Amino acid sequence: QNEKELQDVVKQQEEKLFQLIDKSGEVTRLKAEVSQLKRSLQHAETEARVLWEEMRGKEHQVDTGYIQERVMLRREVDKLRLLLLEKKDENLQLTDKY
Repeated sequence: QNEKELQDVVKQQEEKLFQLIDKSGEVTRLKAEVSQLKRSLQHAETEARVLWEEMRGKEHQVDTGYIQERVMLRREVDKLRLLLLEKKDENLQLTDKY
């Protein structure tokens, strides 16, 4: 009886340990994602600043086609970056699972 209870307690503790390990991995993954998002934000802020300076210097010579193309390309790059992050996340989840 006591041995059975002890085995149950050990099993519960193992399950809790595995849950903690899973949560620790998730926290690490989330920290990496936050770091990537911060880098992306800094990159976007830099690009916006450069574009703003470019526009300010050319107030009377604005090439709207060029600006629209840059905005469209930037959006595409952002979409691709998001897809890459999602795939990396899926790969991490699969790695953790197996």
